[in-house]
Amino acid sequence: MTNVHKDALFVLVKSLSKSEKRQFKLYVGRLGVNTDAKFLALFNLLDKMKAYNEKVILESGIVKKTQLSNLKAHLYKQILVSLRLNPVNQNIRVQIREQLDFATILYQKGLYKQSLKILDKVKAVAIDNEEKNIAYEIVELEKVIETQYITRSIPDRADELAIQAKKLADQNALTSHLSNLSLQLYGMMLKLGYVRNDGDFQKVERFFKMHMPEYKPEDLGFREKLWLYKAHLWYSFLIQDFLSCYKFASKWVDIFNENERMIYLNPVFYLKGNHYLLESLFFVKYSSQFRITLEKMEEIVGRKSFPKNDNIASLIFLYVNSNKLNMHFMEGTFEKALYLVKIIEYGINKHRDRIDEHHIMVLYYKISCLYFSIGDNKTC
Repeated sequence: MTNVHKDALFVLVKSLSKSEKRQFKLYVGRLGVNTDAKFLALFNLLDKMKAYNEKVILESGIVKKTQLSNLKAHLYKQILVSLRLNPVNQNIRVQIREQLDFATILYQKGLYKQSLKILDKVKAVAIDNEEKNIAYEIVELEKVIETQYITRSIPDRADELAIQAKKLADQNALTSHLSNLSLQLYGMMLKLGYVRNDGDFQKVERFFKMHMPEYKPEDLGFREKLWLYKAHLWYSFLIQDFLSCYKFASKWVDIFNENERMIYLNPVFYLKGNHYLLESLFFVKYSSQFRITLEKMEEIVGRKSFPKNDNIASLIFLYVNSNKLNMHFMEGTFEKALYLVKIIEYGINKHRDRIDEHHIMVLYYKISCLYFSIGDNKTC
């Protein structure tokens, strides 16, 4: 992602909302830190700055040059801790990780039964929510405790944990293979673009078949299906088989529609799946289905229950408005799309730190095409 400011701490401070800044100061207050503490003074100074300037920081007398790096690192950490405590950021993944941390602390204190009780509960939550990497970590900690301390009927328990660990390891390995393949195909797309001749096609096809792992369809869970469809989607884009793109993008979105809970657990993947589905529909010129898909996505992301954070807000802005432009291009309603120009220009300024230059360039290019389409060559 692009970053207008080079200093990571400054970017983090500037990304905070008013409520997040207020919460940080309350968090600092609960720590019993003096209001004149150096890191709080640095926070207030950075908050007032329009651009990062180390000279201004040193001239403020808050900190000496030799101490600045450590003070910035401390402030950065405290802001992240404060954000972690914010209910907005308390998704199921964070909650599971927190419970695993608690269980580890109890184990280290020798409270083995209490630790196992937490692990057993949180493992079920992790598996139910397709968080199988964390679930595997949980099983591994259970194995450590069970092999060191006789806590239950060890023969049955040992078999149960061994079977569970093997199953999770196999599922995680398959997911890893599929996600690696998907990433490699995406990298190939960025580096080489679409296939240009039969030689390119055979090279990509050979690579895809060679790296596609063996699997049984009945063994695939949500995560495995997601990465399988992503890999097929990128392969289809590479070889310019847009009907196949539509097929696998539809499958991607369908697994979310079949289990709406996963939309709220994995909102970014849901948004990206819809974006690629819309892109596929644009390429195959299926305008009526394009409008239906876009309207459904807008309805879901507009719900109060849909997860909200800066990253998601940027993606919603990008995907909704880019595809609205595409819809007007497909339908030939160019003048009706002009209202989007101010919305997009405002959104680019608002989300610039989280949208890369390529996507910004594409938005401006589409706006230029819009003006060209209505004959306004000067504005174009």
